[in-house]
Amino acid sequence: MGQYVAPIRDMQFVLHEFLNVTEEFKSLPAYQEIDTDIINQVLEEGAKFTQEVLFPLNHPGDREGCHFDAATKTVTTPKGFKEAYKQYVEGGWAALACDPEYGGQGLPVSLNNSFYEMLNSANQAWTMYPGLSHGAYECLKEHGTDEQKRFYLPKLVSGEWTGTMCLTEAHCGTDLGMLRSKAEPQGDGSYKISGSKIFISAGEHDCAENIIHLVLARLPDAPEGSKGISLFLVPKFLPNADGSLGERNPIFCGAIEEKMGIHGNATCQMNLDGAVGTLIGQPHKGLNAMFVFMNAARLGVGMQSLGLTEVAYQNALVYAKDRIQMRSLSGPKAPDKPADPIIVHPDVRRMLLTAKAYAEGARAVCSYVALQIDRELNHPDEEVRKQAAGEVALLTPIVKAFITDNGWIATSEAMQVYGGHGYISEWGMEQYVRDARINMIYEGTNTIQSLDLLGRKILMDNGAKLRAFGEKIKSFVEENGLDESMSEFVTPLGELGEKVGKLTMEIGMKAFANQDEVGAAAVPYLRVVGHLVFSYFFAQMAKIALAKKDADDKFYESKLATARFYFARLYPETAMLIRQARSGSANLMALDADLF
Repeated sequence: MGQYVAPIRDMQFVLHEFLNVTEEFKSLPAYQEIDTDIINQVLEEGAKFTQEVLFPLNHPGDREGCHFDAATKTVTTPKGFKEAYKQYVEGGWAALACDPEYGGQGLPVSLNNSFYEMLNSANQAWTMYPGLSHGAYECLKEHGTDEQKRFYLPKLVSGEWTGTMCLTEAHCGTDLGMLRSKAEPQGDGSYKISGSKIFISAGEHDCAENIIHLVLARLPDAPEGSKGISLFLVPKFLPNADGSLGERNPIFCGAIEEKMGIHGNATCQMNLDGAVGTLIGQPHKGLNAMFVFMNAARLGVGMQSLGLTEVAYQNALVYAKDRIQMRSLSGPKAPDKPADPIIVHPDVRRMLLTAKAYAEGARAVCSYVALQIDRELNHPDEEVRKQAAGEVALLTPIVKAFITDNGWIATSEAMQVYGGHGYISEWGMEQYVRDARINMIYEGTNTIQSLDLLGRKILMDNGAKLRAFGEKIKSFVEENGLDESMSEFVTPLGELGEKVGKLTMEIGMKAFANQDEVGAAAVPYLRVVGHLVFSYFFAQMAKIALAKKDADDKFYESKLATARFYFARLYPETAMLIRQARSGSANLMALDADLF
């Protein structure tokens, strides 16, 4: 139902004009041969696959859902999913940004990132089957043994096998220090792992012949809490010495969750009954290794909401131009018709522009973070790598939480454009709202992301990462402060930068006396910093658009109008958020629990 057209023009603007990636790649030895033509060709071919193969499966896949066979403990994905996955593998898409040493194509993360936006717009539930494999690949590549890399990475890179992460358990949720799964050493370097895991996306399916589970469990001598967690590689089928599939490992799906959205993806309860696994990394250091996977997943979830925001906006826009209802308040705009298209109404435009601005801002941020990952992993200068890593750490909770918050807002506004038809499933819009809601919850709720940003990424290093990013903003403001055409963007950006600095210091001082002040301020604080990042990027994009707005390409006129809308209508939320963050913890904690 509906339609999806990959926003290649805006992707090209972000990559080539905003980020100038081909110039950046010249300083990265691994990517020096990547030029504009290669990037555009990948985007165009990716668009064909996502538009023609994946998007038609999205709505029917949601309606059909996954099928669990309790007798065989197997899961069958919706009709067409398995065949689409085969085309994905045969097209080499799984290997796009992976290391050639393991069969990858060696293309930049920033290019793969754009492709993943298309995948998520076209079919988020399907994309979760191959999506988690990238996190498993990165984790094994960094922490795996030579044997683990040799056996498993080529299969993950090719897409023949997929990966999952098995973290949480029914009793502990996000508090992984409470997990109970146990790993018993067998004396031959292997372990037998027992326990139960929940909420395992793509934990069982029929798309790939083997699934590699990365499982958190405790060794017999493990200390209590999060310092006693180890990470294990547990394959569905144990591979033979020649790489072929061997015996079935006793890690089985016990059930799939009946859930609000992403029906086309199997969210599994996984039971391990003495399943054979091998240790990844050091004993009791499993969370350190798994954070590689979790951070990749958090960035991926932000991309999911970017994808949903874009496709929901596209469909709402088409509907608003076609649907006629009432007359414009300023007089008929379509006098030849019995009513005007609803796009003439100011509030319909507000809803559309909200989704448009949140999509374009998120695209800029996600692409920027992906480019920093390319620099972190490949730049020859250690100091540049360190700076890039700092920015990725700072911006990861922004990508995960701010963009998914905005995705929920944007998909809801897009559904509202349809009026009553938006609530009816045949139009497809209500699915985007349902699918968007999970993105604010999994891979660490957005409250957890907010605590991570304020507590760990900012206060724990005395604001060093934030100040470093703030210096970039300050330089941009100073460079453009005398340009009258930029004042509508630069002035609010500079003001917000100063306010964030003061707010951070105030919360930090309060936290010395009462740590609850961090928890009370964290969620509005993250949104304020999210707006600071969006403001910075929108101001930069507006500068480019101002220089080119008189060109024949109307794209720049649209980009400039979107930036103006963002600063006029969305940015002002920061005033309310700052007041909320400053209000302290007393209004939240004073009421006795029994009085709620």
